Amino acid sequence: MFETSTIELSKKALKNNLNFIRKNLSPGQRFCSVVKGNAYGHGTSEYVQMAMNAGVDYFAVHAADEAYQLVSGTSKKPDLFIIGSIENAALEWAIKEDIELAVFDFQRLEKIKELARKLNKKARIHIEIETGMQRTGFTVTQIPSLLNWLNVHKGSVLFHGLFTHFAGAESQANHFRISSQIQQFKLIHSSFESNGLTPVYSHSACSAAIFNYPDAPGNLVRAGIVQFGFWPNKETQIRYYGDTENTPDDLKRIIRWTTRVMAVQQVAKGQYIGYGTSYLALKNMKIAILPVGYAHGYSRNLSNIGSVLIHGKSAPIVGTINMNSMTVDVNGIDGVEMGTNVVLIGKQKGKSITVNSFSEQSNLLNYEMLTRLSPTIPRIITQ
Repeated sequence: MFETSTIELSKKALKNNLNFIRKNLSPGQRFCSVVKGNAYGHGTSEYVQMAMNAGVDYFAVHAADEAYQLVSGTSKKPDLFIIGSIENAALEWAIKEDIELAVFDFQRLEKIKELARKLNKKARIHIEIETGMQRTGFTVTQIPSLLNWLNVHKGSVLFHGLFTHFAGAESQANHFRISSQIQQFKLIHSSFESNGLTPVYSHSACSAAIFNYPDAPGNLVRAGIVQFGFWPNKETQIRYYGDTENTPDDLKRIIRWTTRVMAVQQVAKGQYIGYGTSYLALKNMKIAILPVGYAHGYSRNLSNIGSVLIHGKSAPIVGTINMNSMTVDVNGIDGVEMGTNVVLIGKQKGKSITVNSFSEQSNLLNYEMLTRLSPTIPRIITQ
């Protein structure tokens, strides 16, 4: 009612993508939906509820605030895993809620043990192993002490998972590094089992690894951007299909972003449009002003580069994108007036504006473009 733009999420597209992911899993592998970054910009509460209705029952978030939002925003709590940051203040809440916790240092282990004993409840932990990402995780030299700690404190923690992060599984250029990580993770996993410690889940595969490294170890995969209908990068898509010229695409984008024309103006030849002098009208022009700008996540880098769809025709952005508005050239598009529907991302009358096109034009990754979408934009679930 009051919004300046709306994001639609397609149930049909999501079902297609989930079927495609599951088709590429090994027998017995469980699917964990990664919904960090406001579900990659799609809206955590809305997306998770839609995914649960489609049969997804396991989700991973990055931090405790995302976990709290998910628990508060769903009618039935799914299995939930905090894969990154969790402050000590949130640990007790997470243990009470049976939320699974990533652990990558002894300080966190000790705090979890202390709280688990206080609550008389086992904490569900996933141990992260550093295999080459050089970010977080227990190192090889720490493994003997870690094995001893876990055996001593079995009464306080449930060894729910053992995992690692690959350092760029989307690119063939990283193949040696990823292969080395895979081998190291297998060896470390064996050492845990040899010491009587078998996790419920072992996992290493992200979206890219599902397709580029189908033999990556683990009985769980962490799928992120692929569930929303995007390949991690073009290279992964080409490697999967083996076709560099006419690459198919079995994924469907679930997102569609629309707004409406705020005003229509005539601009005389020789006038500058918008702030500064970035665009000079070389002819008499008809322009439309849209109530969307970089505050909503529409990159300022797309000034004088991007375009939108109006009545199924491309309307180029002219002038600098502002905080809350942008201007488009509607010369040659009949019937444009205040209230006319505009597609920012998605399809209209057979034409489409894709997130990929934003990425190529603005030097942003798909991930970055999507997660910049303002959480204040209403998300609406459609068929």
